[in-house]
Amino acid sequence: MRICLFPGTFDPVTLGHIDIINRALPLFDKIYVGIGINSSKNPMFSAAQRMEWFKEIYKDEPRVESVVYDGLTVHYCEKIGARFILRGIRYVSDFEYEKTIADANRTMDNNIETIFLTGEPKYTSVASTIVRDILRNGGNASPFLPQAVIDSIKK
Repeated sequence: MRICLFPGTFDPVTLGHIDIINRALPLFDKIYVGIGINSSKNPMFSAAQRMEWFKEIYKDEPRVESVVYDGLTVHYCEKIGARFILRGIRYVSDFEYEKTIADANRTMDNNIETIFLTGEPKYTSVASTIVRDILRNGGNASPFLPQAVIDSIKK
C-alpha cells in the first residue's frame, strides 16, 4: 500500500492545501494529513479545529485521514507505515527550504521519499500566514478558504 503523510500546521486550512491533497489522491492509497504540533509556533486555531476541517472536507473520501502528531516527521511516518512525505511547493524559495528538510529526512530514514507537488498558479499566493493576517484584521479571507473553514469561522 502506498501510504503518504502530508505534514503541516494548516493554520488555517487553505484552498492551496486542498489542491495539493486532491492532486495527490491518484498517487496514494492513503493520505494522512499530519497536523504537526510545533512548539515555536503559536497557532490561531486549535489542532482539534484544524483536524475537524479536514474531516468535514474529506467526509466522503476514506483515503484522507487527519491526525495530530508531534516530534520528528520521519518517526511519525514509521509509526503509520508511510513511505512517502508529501509537500506542496509554491515558489523556488519553498523548494530550497523543502529540499533541505527532505535531505535531512532521507539521511535519518532512507526508506522515506519526499514527493513535491507544485501548487496550481491560482493558489500560489495563498499562504496561511497571509490568511491569518487578513482574519486578524477583519478582512474577507473567503477567496482563500474551503467552504467548511469559512462556515466555522463565521460561527
